[in-house]
Amino acid sequence: MLILFNKPMGVLSQFTDKGTQGSPRPTLSAYIDMPGVYPAGRLDRDSEGLLLLTDDGKLQARLSNPKFKTEKTYLVQVEGDPDAAALDALAKGVTLKDGPTRPAKARRIDPPDLWPRDPPVRFRKSVPDCWLEITISEGRNRQVRRMTAHVGHPTLRLVRWRVGDFTLDGLDPGTWREA
Repeated sequence: MLILFNKPMGVLSQFTDKGTQGSPRPTLSAYIDMPGVYPAGRLDRDSEGLLLLTDDGKLQARLSNPKFKTEKTYLVQVEGDPDAAALDALAKGVTLKDGPTRPAKARRIDPPDLWPRDPPVRFRKSVPDCWLEITISEGRNRQVRRMTAHVGHPTLRLVRWRVGDFTLDGLDPGTWREA
């Protein structure tokens, strides 16, 4: 079984919250009541978009292990207006503290037609922003955010749109469907 879930911002990519004292943070259990499925990879709490869940261990490994080079595409709102050199650096791969990244596909796009984010992205008249489409074939911790910051354009909003052949198309935040 494979589930495609549109993870809202603020939701942990796990079914329980063992890391806090006091009020628990929202988890997958608030949205998916399907025993025996587990996330194939992770999506940070402050990121949104496609999260795949499965009960098939081999499929989970194939989707999340970097050695299989499954492509993941993100729609990324960044601070500033990246020039050709910044996009070229992302495309060639950048060197982060944990080593060089694989080359990425990076291009400027028109603002996508997405749902409103809650809370909304902070708007500043004095600082422009723009949208990029970035595709990577690995999935280090906060990798896309660290890559855009490395080239001088911090991420304001990050939505994973595609993993392999699976897309978020037609899924509202907090909803899921079987693939």
